Amino acid sequence: MSEEDRQGSGGEEISWSSTNIRYRIGYALSPKKVESFIKPSLLNLAHQRRIDLIPIDPCKPLIQQGPFDCVLHKLSGHQWDQQLRLYSSLNPTVPIIDPPDAIRRLHNRASMLQVVSDLQIPHQSDEHLLTFGIPHQIFVQDSQLLSDGDPTTLSGLEFPVIAKPLVADGTANSHQMSLVFNQEGLKGLEAPLVLQEFVNHGGVVFKVYVAGVHVQCVKRRSLPDISDSDDVGGYNLMTFSQISNLKDDKKDSYIEMPPVSFLTDLAQALRNALSLHLFNFDVIRDSRSGNHRYLVIDINYFPGYAKIPSYETLLTDFFLDIIHSAK
Repeated sequence: MSEEDRQGSGGEEISWSSTNIRYRIGYALSPKKVESFIKPSLLNLAHQRRIDLIPIDPCKPLIQQGPFDCVLHKLSGHQWDQQLRLYSSLNPTVPIIDPPDAIRRLHNRASMLQVVSDLQIPHQSDEHLLTFGIPHQIFVQDSQLLSDGDPTTLSGLEFPVIAKPLVADGTANSHQMSLVFNQEGLKGLEAPLVLQEFVNHGGVVFKVYVAGVHVQCVKRRSLPDISDSDDVGGYNLMTFSQISNLKDDKKDSYIEMPPVSFLTDLAQALRNALSLHLFNFDVIRDSRSGNHRYLVIDINYFPGYAKIPSYETLLTDFFLDIIHSAK
């Protein structure tokens, strides 16, 4: 809808809540993402709140589609980036959620978490100072270093360690992770990859979903704690799917959620540092610190919002925020 259509004959701004003005958000997503995200419940609530979600055909020029009040996307590639740049140059007031360059920063696990280390937001809670950071990790570029059995490859890391693919682009391969128990286990891996220290955390991960200023946290089962006395059945390494059979720990129900204000402050600091609106980050509580230190272990762009309760409200609130801010 053009700006003229949004104003009265005298040029005054019309209140959206008192008119029939509707807002058009174009979305360019993979078929799999459309299936998991653009659900009837989201479409219905958005429609009730004067928002129309319009599919974008990436095979057609973006400038020939629309008009849009906002463009939502999770596509990649040189041609798509060019389309976004051209569209943005011709429609500078239409928000693009999110800039491709900012998204690409999260595709590399070797540098993904560096932004967390640069934040400074100490938080006081229940007379204790809550702190945050990231696990110690190293980048291994050459598979030969893994097969040589050289202990210096770990650069100070102690087993067990988590092996993660270098590229975090949302594909199935980027989620293939392993827990490595000894030097022999490294020989079953292929570089490039990131080796991250395993930290006991009560078998719980807190997944923090961010949509602009809106933040929601859910608690999920994670890798169980591991002690020196644990019997791992002779494994040198285990995939995360195998780890689910290692130990059935029911104690996770006693792990309390981090303070909401702490997570909100951390989420908004990350949002500003990353220049992103839609992402989530995984947080664990470091059991070594008396439960006063949290570690960010992963950051994902445009995650599965439909997995959280009332995601429809979270997203439509965000859409309206973006549109009103752009105006």
